[in-house]
Amino acid sequence: MHLYSLLRATLPALLLCCSPLLWAQTDTRSTDTRPTETRPTENRPDADALPRLNLELPLRPIFAGSWEKDFLRSDSWDTELERLLLIREEALERMRRQSSADIALGQAPSGLGGGGRRGGANVVDLARLAEYISRQTTLTITQTRSDVRIAREGDATLICGVEDGAMPSFSSAHGSEICGWDRNQLVFQTHLPDDLVILHRFSVSSDGKLLSMVISISSRGGEPFNLRQSFNRYDAPAEEFDCELTISRGRVCNQTSRSR
Repeated sequence: MHLYSLLRATLPALLLCCSPLLWAQTDTRSTDTRPTETRPTENRPDADALPRLNLELPLRPIFAGSWEKDFLRSDSWDTELERLLLIREEALERMRRQSSADIALGQAPSGLGGGGRRGGANVVDLARLAEYISRQTTLTITQTRSDVRIAREGDATLICGVEDGAMPSFSSAHGSEICGWDRNQLVFQTHLPDDLVILHRFSVSSDGKLLSMVISISSRGGEPFNLRQSFNRYDAPAEEFDCELTISRGRVCNQTSRSR
């Protein structure tokens, strides 16, 4: 009984003494409602997945796109042939007059006898070949960081890298081809039998809307026949059919989903 009376007398004092500590612990746990500081998750793509620009490759004009021939701006092969023949005839006439003057002065004729075409193809043949090579009315060009591909209907695709210097395109028993860059112009040089050389020179206007293709054909080092063709950029429509060539059934075409 004495112990019970002692506890009744001391318990309130113990609670009163310890309550500030209990309240402090409770308050620390319950009132500190500040959110835990977390670092925001940065939405950064994987650095390895980013495309890397190769600064060692030179910058090239943008040739990529669909191009259709501008007949008004393009040379006509027969008109260009007539112009070239007229220039040659005028040059020969000047040489004849100069030779006549040399003979009258008792000098050896100059300019005649050494200016033949050295056995090469005549200019008419070169002009007709230029007409055939430039027969395409559309061009489709794809371009990546490593190469440029010029697709021509009914003819081989011209492919060249973007590096500096001459690059071989192909070589076979029928001829060879090299390509390269002359400043902002893309050049293909094809060597065929009988010392026939075909030169394609492509350039694009500063606004990217006009493509120029100059074809130069020469034979055995003779004077080349040049033909300039111009193309306008256009939005090519979606192809109505997808076709593939099979061994068993020949050409098989299916209508594309976009044209249905």
